[in-house]
Amino acid sequence: MTNNKEKHWLVVAFKIIWLLVDLDSDTSVPVFQVCEWHSPEQLKKLLDLELRDRGEPESEILQRCRDAIRYSVKTSHPRFFNQLYAGMEPYSMVASFIAEAVKTNLYTYEVAPVFTLMEDAVLRKMIKVIGWEEGGDGIFNPGGSLSNIYAVNLARYRYCPDFKEVGMFSAPRLVILTSQECHYSISKGAALMGIGTKNVYTVPTDERGRMIPSALEEKIKLAKSEGAVPFMVNATAGTTVLGAFDPIDEIADICEKHNLWLHVDACWGGAAIMSKKHKHLLKGIHRVDSVAWNPHKMLMASLQCSAFLVRDKTSLLQRCHSARASYLFQQDKFYDVSYDTGDKSVQCSRKPDAFKFWLMWKALGSRELEQRVDRALAMARYLAEEIKKREGFRLVLEPEFANVCFWYLPPSLRNLPESPELWKKLHTVAPVVKQRMMKTGSMMTGYQPLGEKANFFRMVVISPQVSRQDLDFVLDEIHNLGKDL
Repeated sequence: MTNNKEKHWLVVAFKIIWLLVDLDSDTSVPVFQVCEWHSPEQLKKLLDLELRDRGEPESEILQRCRDAIRYSVKTSHPRFFNQLYAGMEPYSMVASFIAEAVKTNLYTYEVAPVFTLMEDAVLRKMIKVIGWEEGGDGIFNPGGSLSNIYAVNLARYRYCPDFKEVGMFSAPRLVILTSQECHYSISKGAALMGIGTKNVYTVPTDERGRMIPSALEEKIKLAKSEGAVPFMVNATAGTTVLGAFDPIDEIADICEKHNLWLHVDACWGGAAIMSKKHKHLLKGIHRVDSVAWNPHKMLMASLQCSAFLVRDKTSLLQRCHSARASYLFQQDKFYDVSYDTGDKSVQCSRKPDAFKFWLMWKALGSRELEQRVDRALAMARYLAEEIKKREGFRLVLEPEFANVCFWYLPPSLRNLPESPELWKKLHTVAPVVKQRMMKTGSMMTGYQPLGEKANFFRMVVISPQVSRQDLDFVLDEIHNLGKDL
């Protein structure tokens, strides 16, 4: 039971949440801006960051909350395109608040009976959507990077189960194969787990950023000729920059031939499987051993909401990570201890993130999630077509997914012949435009180089709150911010 003081602060908490939901109600927050930029030193002066012996009164605490909102980036703003997440999902946000308020931990059924069953239901549904007709296993965890690291650990455990107890002395030199456009978490996982980043062999990609199957075969042969043991291939469904989808079916053929674990990093592109129109991008995913999929990206569940899914049904996930802590996972409990899922995880404390996806899916249904995917890709296509119409804008390549990559050439560069000098000058344009958009707070989108290509903008269209007018504004604003360069 809560006392009067706790009830009072719950009311204050709802007031703060309302500030986030309805920023128009607080005139101190510049709602038209995606961000109100200040340097770290300036922001330290604007925020009272000091922690003191005595607590502050309610009025000052509310002001601290207003300041936190004001000076944060508004990722739910319709002109925020900087990351692979955006917008606000109301049902998922409500679930986040409930999960925090209930304040339970997902390691055992006895402390989280409702959320344990909800996670199980969501995982079963996702496994069915992937197409593993005979079932599978899985777990929610903090982010796609950890999901990919789970895959590395599980693949190694399957190949060399003694590694868990004996360590690296029980295994030969192991090699992971992945595309040169893969997420950096694969190398991080190799470093973290003692495999070593030099034992991550990168496979060349085609002009669209997709892994070349014949090149994968060559890399496998190379590793074996060096006396190393390839044990895992990581394919990507939706690369971070170009949004490329590796050819899963062809890669699966190679993995079956060489008896390699096939993992698909579908953190970004996994949502496409919800769409009848676009699920062909993931053709063959039912053949893989494991999948990482982040509903907090295109499907818009609240951060963080990341699933790691495994086709194996023989408790491989449990055996790989189990430590059998006797104070948590007693085997003589009065209920079915198979619902104590915490021993599958490398964590102990684990939030009920699946609830954020479960409530959203319950409220919207699969059809609405499908429409969310279809709309995002339709809006990305609209943006690409508008880029083609505008002088000074040039697509890096036709988008395959919701990533739209393009250059902006200011008038001073438009009549120059294509040459190394032009690309050198063009390389400096995007960083300056990005600096200006951040300082005006009008919008946010990312830029990056790729290989030998000059810096280009990467727009990621996700949020259903984004309109065609917002996309038109982006192109107008980039021109306005960069036309004098």
